[in-house]
Amino acid sequence: MKTASKTDLYRKLPSVDEVLRRDDLAKMIAREGRGPVTDAARVVLEGVRKQIDAGLDHEELDRALSRLADAITRQLQSAVGYSLRPVVNATGVILHTNLGRAPLPASALENIARATAGYSNLEFDLATGERGKRDVHADRLFQRLFQDESREGRDLSTIVVNNNAAAVWLALNTLAAGGEVIVSRGELVEIGGSFRIPDVMAQSNGILREAGTTNRTRISDYEQAINEKTRLLLRVHRSNFQITGFTEQPALEELVALARARKIPLVEDLGSGALFDLRTVGISGETGVAESLRAGVDVVTYSGDKLLGGPQAGMLTGRADLIARMRKNSLFRALRVDKLTYAALEAALLEYVKGDHSAIPALRMMRASKEEVGTRAKKLAAKLRDLPALEVQVVDGQSVIGGGAAPSSTLPTRLLAVAVKGLSPDEVLARLRSAQTPVIARVQDGRVLLDLRTVFAGEEPVILAAFAKVTPGNRP
Repeated sequence: MKTASKTDLYRKLPSVDEVLRRDDLAKMIAREGRGPVTDAARVVLEGVRKQIDAGLDHEELDRALSRLADAITRQLQSAVGYSLRPVVNATGVILHTNLGRAPLPASALENIARATAGYSNLEFDLATGERGKRDVHADRLFQRLFQDESREGRDLSTIVVNNNAAAVWLALNTLAAGGEVIVSRGELVEIGGSFRIPDVMAQSNGILREAGTTNRTRISDYEQAINEKTRLLLRVHRSNFQITGFTEQPALEELVALARARKIPLVEDLGSGALFDLRTVGISGETGVAESLRAGVDVVTYSGDKLLGGPQAGMLTGRADLIARMRKNSLFRALRVDKLTYAALEAALLEYVKGDHSAIPALRMMRASKEEVGTRAKKLAAKLRDLPALEVQVVDGQSVIGGGAAPSSTLPTRLLAVAVKGLSPDEVLARLRSAQTPVIARVQDGRVLLDLRTVFAGEEPVILAAFAKVTPGNRP
């Protein structure tokens, strides 16, 4: 059979006008407008021309032309569609920073729609008819959650800013600007996005005073560092790493006692900030917000979109007099959150007040047993094996919390290990990412691994559809 020349292949390419007259594009043009569809068709056809230049053969061209509508749809979505898209998280990382961290509870989505579609009483006191404070929508619920954690009759209060970095900055700037803040050298952390405690300290106008060494800091080190310039003691969660071996760290109760004796506020940056006992899911060594407050910490800072399972936010909970000072900081207004965040946060907190932890997706994923995940994996594996060129096994593995929480802790799980004949694992990942709803998985030991712990019920058909287009005979 004579090989078709490039000229013959070019002649088979339809013009843009011919493409736009196709019946399968009529609805797209009516929905998206003729101009954007025309632009997308031009880009797709130019892409096919470049493929011909690179050696596309006759059969491959026919296959590409039969999928023009799909290609134009993808190009249109890329050009004028939403850039922020839902994906299936099959990585087994529950609080995946790159995938938006904690998914919101269904009640949060409902409350956002209910409270933001029109007007709301965000800063309006319905009882008096006067201007109100947006803080009350969350503070009332935090007070209920922490009502048993007061010590020596302390009044506790909570304010909300846009993330935990902002919370730490606000606490330092309000309580220690111009003075020294004592931090253990082993807690001078850097987390994702180059968030460094020394840099935040400098920006807040606090002066860093290191205590102890990288691996060993005693309470005596804090005592020796205190002087007439000391304004604050700061304890920092190590987030995404651990120091093991020859180590020492003062107990929280020791720091509280020292802070009380010297009349210096103690702030603890918990970062992830659990509102539930992680030991119930087999994870130890992760201090919760209530535990810190119960121990007597003056102010605790923590995130909303990590272990709490709500929207991105930074909370400062602690002594009402200190929180009041932060609320009066002129830059608090620049850091405060909007009505969408309050609506989502209020709904998430109400689930805690009701004791319905299963309504929080991140907590539900943590609580899922290895057997439950394995049952789902076996059912999906049976369907995947019906697809050509796929080799599928169900194997033991580990899920992780992510988001800087419990960095050395894992949850036992069952994984889908998938190999596709003719494709490397990286090629499989790339094709899964190009699906209509992208599927995000990981590679280990030359196999693509999927952990259904982080896959929502009902998303299995999306994974199945993505793999149906992955095989070498089905190019995306």
